[in-house]
Amino acid sequence: MSLRANYFKLGLFVLGAVACAVAILLVVGSGRWFTPKLTIETYFDESVQGLDIGSKLKYRGVSIGDVTRISFTYTRYQLDRPITERARYVLVEAEIQPRLLGGRAQAGDLTGGESSAVEVDRGMRVRLAPQGITGTNYLEIDYVDPSANPVLPIDWTPEHIYIPSARSTLTSFVNAASEILSRLQSLDIEGTVANLNRLLVTTNDRIGAIDTRRIGDQAQRTLAQIESTLKSVDGKRLSDEAVALIGELRQSNAELKSLLAQPALRRIPEDAGAAVAELRKLFADPRLAASIAHLERTLSRLDRITGGTETNLAATIENLRQITENLRELTENAKRYPSNLLFGEPPTPLERTR
Repeated sequence: MSLRANYFKLGLFVLGAVACAVAILLVVGSGRWFTPKLTIETYFDESVQGLDIGSKLKYRGVSIGDVTRISFTYTRYQLDRPITERARYVLVEAEIQPRLLGGRAQAGDLTGGESSAVEVDRGMRVRLAPQGITGTNYLEIDYVDPSANPVLPIDWTPEHIYIPSARSTLTSFVNAASEILSRLQSLDIEGTVANLNRLLVTTNDRIGAIDTRRIGDQAQRTLAQIESTLKSVDGKRLSDEAVALIGELRQSNAELKSLLAQPALRRIPEDAGAAVAELRKLFADPRLAASIAHLERTLSRLDRITGGTETNLAATIENLRQITENLRELTENAKRYPSNLLFGEPPTPLERTR
């Protein structure tokens, strides 16, 4: 009986220990097991080497979830198309805690499709980030420039909340390095080096052909001439003339101030304003328009008169010219022979004169 009682007590102890362990596990893991999770998905058009199931999903360094699935989009979407026509994106799903991102938290409200679309328009993206030098990667959510990181084109409706991906820093660096290398390969380096060598040889020959000694002698002579010229300049006379010039400038400035201070000059703007006002009144007077119209009518009549009698005027002007010539001849004859103007024929000479 004692041996059976010992087994019974041992069994009770084991059951109690198991019950305590289960209770401890429930208490410790209840916050993790019973916490609601939110599944998001994203697509990568690049290699996800280093990313595994269980890798962390972080937002600015804070862990907010874990990667739960890594696959391809053509295993879930576009199943009605041939495999050659399906997109070849990498499908990555992750579970996050809504209490960290929901309710308009720091990364935005991701609990609904419309709110997540707003955050995506603001630049929310998911990208691969290296974790030290171990070669492993994790997912990082951050805001980037939407124009520099466009959304991958898709023609299906994602099953879960969709956050587009962005190029990882390592991929961007590798692409930039590849582009630089391709540009370097397209350059004619040998031709450039040959041209540079020829340029250096030509420059060396030109420099060697320069008569540096002659140039140095000319420079010394020029400096000597400049020095002698400066010594010959009368500095005192120049300073006296400069002082006198400054005095004249001061006097001219004072005269100009006194001239501008005259009342007549001050009244010029007022007189100009009055003149402008009178001109405005003159232009606004209706009699001016009537006078201009009358002048136009008079000019038109004069044009008609002169146009109709243009031939008569030409004949009249010609007659006046002939009359003027006759008068000029008459006056010349009168100057030469005044008696001929009064008596006609010249008088008969006397007998004695004969």
